[in-house]
Amino acid sequence: MKNYPIWLLALCLFFSPTPAAAQKNWVSLFDGKTLNGWKVGDNAHTFSIEDGAIKVAGPKAHLYYMGEVNNHEFKNFELKATVKTTKGSNSGLYFHTQYQEKGWPIHGYEVQINNTHGDYIKTGSLYEVVDVREVYVNDDEWFTMHIIVKGNHVIVKINDIVVVDYTQPAKPLRVTDERQTRVIKPGTFAIQGHDPKSVVYIKDIQVKVLKD
Repeated sequence: MKNYPIWLLALCLFFSPTPAAAQKNWVSLFDGKTLNGWKVGDNAHTFSIEDGAIKVAGPKAHLYYMGEVNNHEFKNFELKATVKTTKGSNSGLYFHTQYQEKGWPIHGYEVQINNTHGDYIKTGSLYEVVDVREVYVNDDEWFTMHIIVKGNHVIVKINDIVVVDYTQPAKPLRVTDERQTRVIKPGTFAIQGHDPKSVVYIKDIQVKVLKD
């Protein structure tokens, strides 16, 4: 083993990134206590705070991030969240979407959250674009959802397992008119409240903005 000068070792140590520095680009979108920075139209009571998580329980509603981080507009990014489903529940995380007072979001992609709901499109799917039928996690257990978007490339990981690796083509095929705006473009995030029987918990929502 080589004996390096003490001054060189000290210099290397000084410029080595600390764990905190390595994480400095991650920014929290949810403070664990309030819905500050988030906005919902119809059926706002579907969303509440319970034990440091957003509880999604109630009729159809969508909670949009409208806060200050990146002026709530994201193009290339990484998004991480910790999620827990209950039996028969359905929800989703949207990206590249826009605020709507009511109805299903027409803009952007939905990453499905569904382990045991009757819908065959399961957790991690890019809904009706890349549909995952295998179930990777169990109800009543926390799991991590990691979405990475860079250019036209989308990766979705569930507990660090890649379940979707999709590159949007120049002319993406969307089978219905209402899906024509389900494409990559700058937008915000949203959490879906699907139906009164679905109860889902989401916490530790963080984003890292990537360079174009």
